[in-house]
Amino acid sequence: QVQLVESGGGSVQAGGSLRLSCAASGGTFRDNVVAWFRQAPGKEREFIAAIRLRGDTHYADAVKGRFSISRDTAKITSFLQMSSLKPEDPAVYYCAADAYVITSQIRRSESYHYWGQGTQVTVSS
Repeated sequence: QVQLVESGGGSVQAGGSLRLSCAASGGTFRDNVVAWFRQAPGKEREFIAAIRLRGDTHYADAVKGRFSISRDTAKITSFLQMSSLKPEDPAVYYCAADAYVITSQIRRSESYHYWGQGTQVTVSS
């Protein structure tokens, strides 16, 4: 069973950058879709980005052009490169994975079975 571990969170000034990593232990992502979500206090979990095995990517409008999702060729680690961070970006960021997620459902947190524990991102103005 795949376990996901996020890292790379921290505090950064507005306009700065961070790169989050999501490592799969106990296996690889294989043909899973890997996605990133975030949840700020008092808000619902929000889709950020997803990437398929063949490299197709999907982004939320709020981060398009600023964030970039990728995965290594060994399919062990996924990355979320975050640039031009804004005061509205702080949250706990989670990675998630599952197989056979159809495109119409790729932005729904209910589509993913495997989740990491989350990593905190703070942006100061």
